Amino acid sequence: MKINFKKIIKKAFSISITTLSVAMILLGILGLFLAYINPIPWVAGYFPIDFAGFYMTGEQAFQEIKTWQATPILSGAVAIAAIFSGLFLHAHNYKKWWRTIKASPRAIANSPMATYRKLKAGRDWLLEKIEYLNTESTKWRRAFNVMKSPYSFLRMMGFSPQMALGLIAVGGTAGTGVVVNETVFAERSFANGDAGIYAAPHNTPDETLEATMRWREENEEDNTLRIVLGTTPVREIKIENVSVGTVYSNSALPSGKTEVMLIEGTDVSGGTATRLEIGELIFEKNRCKKLEFDDIKAHTINVIGNASDGQSLNTSPGTARMRGIGGGHHQAEAMVTSGGLYDRIWIDAPTSAVNGKIGKLHLSNIYTKGGPCILRQMDIGTLTIQLNETGAGDGFATKDFEIKAGVTGANWNVTDNVEVSISEPTTSTP
Repeated sequence: MKINFKKIIKKAFSISITTLSVAMILLGILGLFLAYINPIPWVAGYFPIDFAGFYMTGEQAFQEIKTWQATPILSGAVAIAAIFSGLFLHAHNYKKWWRTIKASPRAIANSPMATYRKLKAGRDWLLEKIEYLNTESTKWRRAFNVMKSPYSFLRMMGFSPQMALGLIAVGGTAGTGVVVNETVFAERSFANGDAGIYAAPHNTPDETLEATMRWREENEEDNTLRIVLGTTPVREIKIENVSVGTVYSNSALPSGKTEVMLIEGTDVSGGTATRLEIGELIFEKNRCKKLEFDDIKAHTINVIGNASDGQSLNTSPGTARMRGIGGGHHQAEAMVTSGGLYDRIWIDAPTSAVNGKIGKLHLSNIYTKGGPCILRQMDIGTLTIQLNETGAGDGFATKDFEIKAGVTGANWNVTDNVEVSISEPTTSTP
């Protein structure tokens, strides 16, 4: 085997130069550090040093570094020179280094445009993917709307979820798309506009509550939307674009009930009464036979642009504080439903000594007939009552829109509320 001494010597020389360059760089960095910072007070516990005949006390080390720091500019220059010397020793191609140094100003000048081009390419790629996903999402939404149309049409006509499902099954028009998109074969849900007793913030009716309160057994045809508030704060409850009471054909108020909408705390029999704590309550663009607010303490109350067949607005002063409802990680997300037909809407807090807490309660475009809309037993940050129409067609002498003396506010804004002749809407076919 032939030994290539030239290659061995060259390799050994390269290793030696690399070792020397690294040592010079490290010593230069250490010298630059010691030119301005004396670390001996922090490492004094490791002195004296006695190794292979070398002996040094902490005081001696401290004074040596002080001597080095006596001329910090010179010491720093020596350290930097050692670092650059080590770097040049490590370089194998000085011409390449020189070309890099000469090209640096131009590279620095061109870097903004080069960076912009890279960002532009990334932006175009991202927007292309977003446009593709939006197109696919639109196609899938259209496909699901087509597949669910038989069920949605029957619900729009006023049929209960169970009856709509039965008619679809008998008619043989239900496809698997209905099952996939709306899970009508599995369960009712708040988001889909199904009636039931919902334990906030759950999106499906609570079977235990329905059985305990005998709501399903005693009122099999009952189509009430009820939200039961407990210990969990809810970030937002929003109900909009729904018809309630006898405003649509084949509907009736539940047995023994008179209100089409009841939002309240609860006088618990044998227990402690509860209240609803709400950061912001917006009651807007609703139609009621009679609208009544009572036993409410709010910081700010806005009553704006309401029309009613007789009104009585008591602006009683109060000292309620500003209010916001939080709950951190355990606060529930929003409960939102849009569109639906109900016999009654009921939100309450029936558990003794447990106030219901809602960050924002938004009731909008709720069309009712057959009974009053009543809101009471609440502590609110901001209450806004605006653009509602209220009346039973019984003349201005009967006050169909009432804010009673039990409603107090630290700040009142009451503007543009008018009395006009308004009667209940006629019953219509859904």
